[in-house]
Amino acid sequence: MLTIEKVPKNQAGVLQNLYSLYLHDLSAYTPSLDIREDGAFHFEELPLFWKVEGLSPYFIKVDDKLTLTGFFLLLEQPALQQEADYCINDFFILNKYRGQGIASKTVKDIFSHRKGTYMIIELAGNKRAISFWKHIYESLHISFQEKKIELDGEPTLIQTFSV
Repeated sequence: MLTIEKVPKNQAGVLQNLYSLYLHDLSAYTPSLDIREDGAFHFEELPLFWKVEGLSPYFIKVDDKLTLTGFFLLLEQPALQQEADYCINDFFILNKYRGQGIASKTVKDIFSHRKGTYMIIELAGNKRAISFWKHIYESLHISFQEKKIELDGEPTLIQTFSV
């Protein structure tokens, strides 16, 4: 059983803890991420998720006990200042739950409930993320366009498509 639920503001601390793990993973692909003196990676913009319309964090949970397995950030208008309707951003599954199809099921659920144009952004060095998204496109028969750009000084891939 897969459950996707919007993160309530009173769970911001839990989301911050997951973001630290996510940023730790990303630090392998970018020199701009460093651990802080307190031993954690910090995402300073986290409070904006409950202040800016169109920034929506979601927890991903599985099984009857609603075990927390990850999170994603969904950007939509007006926060998404692009021509796309949505951007799935900061997508993270805990290591223990990777390889079990949870990420694919989550994406399929998102696409089934939110039709429109999407934008996916990946660090060019993050081969695991690139491979995951290309597998999603192939398995769902999604035709996508891809371009390489520099975003915040990082080589980045952007894929756009419609579902």
